[in-house]
Amino acid sequence: MSVRAMVFAIAVLLTVTMAAGRQAWAGAPTEQLRTQIERAIKVLDDPELMKEARMVERRAAIRRIASEIFDFSETTRRSLGPHWQARTPQERDEVTLLFADLLERSYIGKIEMYSGEKIQFLGDALEGDQATVRTRLVTKPGAEIPVDYRMHRVGGDRWLAYDVVIEGVSLVANYRAQFNKIIQTAGYKALGNKLYAREQEGIQADRELPVKKASQTTSPTK
Repeated sequence: MSVRAMVFAIAVLLTVTMAAGRQAWAGAPTEQLRTQIERAIKVLDDPELMKEARMVERRAAIRRIASEIFDFSETTRRSLGPHWQARTPQERDEVTLLFADLLERSYIGKIEMYSGEKIQFLGDALEGDQATVRTRLVTKPGAEIPVDYRMHRVGGDRWLAYDVVIEGVSLVANYRAQFNKIIQTAGYKALGNKLYAREQEGIQADRELPVKKASQTTSPTK
């Protein structure tokens, strides 16, 4: 697992404020992000949901919170770049669902490895309906990694994230480069097929995980 993957996973859903109480200067984007992340912490710290028998329920709860933090449609639109405009409404819906599933499945296992890493909220910068919430991830060894959430206003006063920038590297820009290469090399259908294949692999892995965990915790008989 790469350091950046772990950082992204923790940054997406996990935070503990370093200061006592809430910063009075924090704007709506910061406060809304913080609220959702605090919900995620409760799920991850719930001793009942930590039980193996409730693993599926725990993961489903985390995914629901992720869907309330991120605007996956906007993330997909920006990741496809100029290729988005050529897609039909049905194609846009399909690729958004597949990409959202990829993002959630790619990082949910890493999120469950959370062990007390902290994020400091440094404030937000607003420009119309766009905002950047600046944070700093503090790892267990004490390293400090800048993580910015790019957000936009949706439906009045609701703010949703569409990109995460870790040490200057954008999640959206990274996927845009990958998607563009696939489309230019093999066509848009190839991208859809790859995303669908990843989804099916994830579904199969979810089915096999309880069996693997059971085999790991059961002593072999002689």
